[in-house]
Amino acid sequence: MSKKKEVKHIDLKKIEDPSFLRELNYKELDTLSDDIRDYIIDIVSHNGGHLASNLGAIDATIALCCCFDFRKDKIVFDVGHQSYTYKILTGRSLERLREKDGIAGFQKRDESPFDCYEAGHSSTAISACAGMAFARDLNEEKYDIVAFVGDASIVNGLAMEGLNNLGQTNHKVIIILNDNDMSITKPVGALARSFRNLSNSSLYRRSKHTYQKIMKKTGLGRWLLKVTGNIKNWFKRHLMALNIFDFMGFSYLGPVDGHNIKDLQKAFSKAKKMDNSVVVHIKTLKGKGYQPSENDDSGKWHGVSSFNKETGEIYHDDNKISWSSIYSLELEKMMEQEEKSYLIVPATGIGSDLNNIFNKYPDRYSDVGIAEEHAFTFASGLAVSGYHPVISIYSTFLQRAYDELNHDLARMNLSATILIDRAGLVGQDGDTHQGIYDEQFLLGIPNTVITMASHINQVSPLLKESFQNHGVFCIRYPRESMKKEEYTPIDLPFGKWIKEVHGGHTALVALGPVVEELKEYIIKNNINITLYNAIYLKPMDEQAISDLLNYQKIIIYNPYATEAGFASYLAARLLKEKYTGEVIIKAIPDVFVKQATIQEQRKEFGVAVEDIIKLL
Repeated sequence: MSKKKEVKHIDLKKIEDPSFLRELNYKELDTLSDDIRDYIIDIVSHNGGHLASNLGAIDATIALCCCFDFRKDKIVFDVGHQSYTYKILTGRSLERLREKDGIAGFQKRDESPFDCYEAGHSSTAISACAGMAFARDLNEEKYDIVAFVGDASIVNGLAMEGLNNLGQTNHKVIIILNDNDMSITKPVGALARSFRNLSNSSLYRRSKHTYQKIMKKTGLGRWLLKVTGNIKNWFKRHLMALNIFDFMGFSYLGPVDGHNIKDLQKAFSKAKKMDNSVVVHIKTLKGKGYQPSENDDSGKWHGVSSFNKETGEIYHDDNKISWSSIYSLELEKMMEQEEKSYLIVPATGIGSDLNNIFNKYPDRYSDVGIAEEHAFTFASGLAVSGYHPVISIYSTFLQRAYDELNHDLARMNLSATILIDRAGLVGQDGDTHQGIYDEQFLLGIPNTVITMASHINQVSPLLKESFQNHGVFCIRYPRESMKKEEYTPIDLPFGKWIKEVHGGHTALVALGPVVEELKEYIIKNNINITLYNAIYLKPMDEQAISDLLNYQKIIIYNPYATEAGFASYLAARLLKEKYTGEVIIKAIPDVFVKQATIQEQRKEFGVAVEDIIKLL
């Protein structure tokens, strides 16, 4: 009796490039997939990161690296957080994933020659790959370009614009649609399947090109070509279940089992042989191989902090509560009072802890998906119809809706509340996700109010004020937590700052939760200084501005935005008022901030609380 051959395991830490994959059989490839899955679960359980999306993309990434040579071919992951397996197969260890000076959670061009593009926001791949394909063909070069599109990013308007443009050209891109639970029309029935197999065969394509070439030589031939084309299209329309990709000019393959490496390789090899752009539709299970993430219907395991991989318990401090949770709880109370309020989220509801509102008011919220621009113009339609829209969005994604906020809400002076979560430094997600840029562009838009609470007792007053027809009322809050405590909302007049401490010839103007730390230190150490809490960034407190002119030195401290934000806005106002004293600005420089912890990032740029204390 013959012994069963033991399947070979690959040392993941010794991988240099994907070329070794071609030497493995399918059992060995499946074993490699399992090993990568265990490795990713182990790393993310310690470092945090995007778990479910990566677990679902492992088999497809292996198959892609078997079929393509990404030393010359190009691949763009959309969203880039699906690229963990690709990083491993291209010789990168995940041991320091998302840590300072470690491996980024997204593709990074300066990290590896295998990374040709990078993005943290969704829906960029098709447009980017189209541009690469145009350049390739203009240069008369030969290589494949792959857009790996998943996590619903295909529904964003940018992806649709890219499809619309690419589908009408001869510049080939292979689009892998990683579908883990999306409604995309499938071809049905044996006849439809036969037609599709025929249209994608190499014999059919060669015969088609020869036929067209002959028929175009005469007038009668051109007429017959048109007639026969119309007949073919009639049969295709009436006997096949077409989907959006067919109508946009793409060949279509699938659906394919996204966890069957053999079937995936067949589909990818067929796509390589096609002359025009093609969509390969693969069906995957998001979170595959880890039961808590497989069973997750809410998105909880899409991106996670550290967790116990044995029990699935996500670590958190029961004595603390996040700013997101506080605003969610207070918004729920507001929506009970304000029956004409309506909540809109662009796929960020779970991250902003809004489940309580989704469950309580199922008819008064819309999750519009990855469609930030639509969210804001949709809100404008609600606003002109007598409703008060509340848009909850991460700062980094607010950038994508600048025009709609400006043109469709602020320009018409419509009343809306914008809850800007993740404002300020966000830590380990890195330069694609920092929430430090919205402040600058919001300050330049008329009919906008911009605020940031420093304490939990200011949350309810700001939310209530946002419903008082002030136009677009923006409330920023950071990706941080605070100690749970009982609180009583305070009286907070519109447009007024709080003078937390009074004394001396130096004024410190700060905002956000750091104010509480500074206040405690100043009082405890009996430092003779005046501390202003600039809760309202816009409009600014006119009386406070007038008072500031009497101080010899003014320190403007804002670790939640770049120097071009509130710090420069206030400094320019002081200059306009002919202030002659010394002004010191402590804010984040005008740079893209790489991954690290929030505290590490603040120390790097000299905007930690201890850096300010040294100036007092």
